[in-house]
Amino acid sequence: MPSAERLVQVLLVEDSQADVALTVSAFRDALIHGHIDVVTNGEEALDFLRRTGKHANAAIPDLVLLDLNIPRIDGFEVLEEMKNDPKLKSIPVIVVSGSDREEDQARAYKLQIAAYLVKPADKDKYFSAVRSIKELWFHNVAMRPKEIDTTA
Repeated sequence: MPSAERLVQVLLVEDSQADVALTVSAFRDALIHGHIDVVTNGEEALDFLRRTGKHANAAIPDLVLLDLNIPRIDGFEVLEEMKNDPKLKSIPVIVVSGSDREEDQARAYKLQIAAYLVKPADKDKYFSAVRSIKELWFHNVAMRPKEIDTTA
């Protein structure tokens, strides 16, 4: 479980401002010292993860929440790039997508995601689902050791 002193870093890759607002709200928690960075397209997500361009000083996230239907580079391409990069492949990714298609789910799991959440249409159910992710990942699951970030 994360220690109270550790800052938990989350990267949210989402182009819907309404979903960003709900997700950020659902992740608020006085018990966890955390930070959510938001990028709105796949190109920026890869720049952030690779710490290039304007994201040169970005923190390596402990968890990525990834929408599949994002502009420029889609979520599947972001996943493929992450899993082919020795420095990024161990970062857990949870897909948060509007797609309930089995082929999308199968493809995402083949790319080694940690979980696939189909976005509920109802905003209260969406909030609740994101809150469940936060509860599991920040209160119950042992986070990936930071030392992994420095190895290639």
